[in-house]
Amino acid sequence: MTANGATLGEWVATARARFSAAGLPDAAIEARLLLGGLLGLSNTEVFTGGDRLLGEAERQAVAVAIERRLKREPVHRILGHREFFGLDLRLSRETLEPRPDTEILVEKTLFYLRRIVAEKGRARILDLGVGTGAIGLALLKECPQAECLGSDVSEDALATAMANAHLNGVAERYCTIRSDWFAGIDGKFDVIVSNPPYIASSVIHELDPEVRDFDPLAALDGGKDGLDAYRAIAADAGSFLALDGIVAVEIGFDQKQSVTALFTQKGFLLAESAQDYGHNDRVLVFACNNTK
Repeated sequence: MTANGATLGEWVATARARFSAAGLPDAAIEARLLLGGLLGLSNTEVFTGGDRLLGEAERQAVAVAIERRLKREPVHRILGHREFFGLDLRLSRETLEPRPDTEILVEKTLFYLRRIVAEKGRARILDLGVGTGAIGLALLKECPQAECLGSDVSEDALATAMANAHLNGVAERYCTIRSDWFAGIDGKFDVIVSNPPYIASSVIHELDPEVRDFDPLAALDGGKDGLDAYRAIAADAGSFLALDGIVAVEIGFDQKQSVTALFTQKGFLLAESAQDYGHNDRVLVFACNNTK
């Protein structure tokens, strides 16, 4: 037996105590999640399998993972994957870790996507700044009549998104392209969706270490005022949007008015807005103003 114990229950208790002492929130939940993920166990199995003896290799892996978390590396980064909207998504160095609030963007987009499919029989999606592929892949999984093009400037992100498409069984309706926003894009799309970088450059240093030190800067930094990506999307989206199509974007908690203004200046109407689980503005959906 090591100083940290030999059983699963002892290791969970050790991780929980050390996380709590370090001031990490949700220490008990994270301890179970981390050990369960490392050992391939469900949450129930972690609860009921406390007497399970860990082998030497398992103990070493758990010890290393605990130290990584104490250095503020997120649990899902340590595990290398994360669940999102029912999908299992691999993470990589240049991809943003998808978070529950982004599921609201998927939910709102799905409403319009299904309506378009009901009218046209099919739909084309453009996912700008694809990262892990979370948004586009979730839409494809929920809507078999859709196909998606995912774009990003990062080759690492594109490879990760394509791997996730295969992992989740939608690769035949998914493809990727290296593009700086619309620079390399051709054609028309029924849905243009994006969770772009929207943090003002000057406040990135104030973010939690889990975000600041482990999410890629390119996926966070939205420029001086946090709006650079929205300017780029609003400027050109109309040229790539099919008739009666929509543009859906995730935003920062204080950006509803400013982002709406950018899109209305380019001939769009705000069709819908939605808040996240913390009651902050999080999603905006725009349609073309055909009267202009």
